[in-house]
Amino acid sequence: MKYSTLNPLVCALALTLGGCISAPDVVLVDRATALEEQAAGSFEELELRLARAGMNPTPVPLTPNQLEDLGMQAPPLVDRLNKTPADRVDELLRRHCIGEGNDGLLADTRRDCKAGRMTAEDTALVQRVNSARQQLWAWMREQKSRTVPQVSADDLRMRWQRVHAQGVVCGALVQAADGSWGEKTC
Repeated sequence: MKYSTLNPLVCALALTLGGCISAPDVVLVDRATALEEQAAGSFEELELRLARAGMNPTPVPLTPNQLEDLGMQAPPLVDRLNKTPADRVDELLRRHCIGEGNDGLLADTRRDCKAGRMTAEDTALVQRVNSARQQLWAWMREQKSRTVPQVSADDLRMRWQRVHAQGVVCGALVQAADGSWGEKTC
């Protein structure tokens, strides 16, 4: 019986003491630790330079279309290192440093070159293109002679040139049948 009266007293004591125990308050600080401050560094000088740069008036760059309207050529949007030989030939044709001859070969027209000058690499490129065209015509003649033995090499070259002339870049120098040079219009 002694235990039966003790149980309610222990329970009552536990309930009264349980209300007095509480968790400590958690305090959040809105500030970086010393280590975080050191890692972040000080960018005061950079911030000042940016502020000064923002205040300095500078010219606004023109768009490629605006430059073209003023008669100026816009800088290329792609890197020159990635140009293919065909791109370089087209550029030389546009600048009139070379022209499409009426014999189907590229001709050197440096005296009419609009901008810049031809380099040794450009001259070597023109020679390679002309050599490749002559090899193509020889191969075409060989293939065609199997079916039509009386076809001439000049006839094949003239047919090739007519088709090729349609794909020549606009503004390129093209030689007419009478030997005069003019720009290709598109």
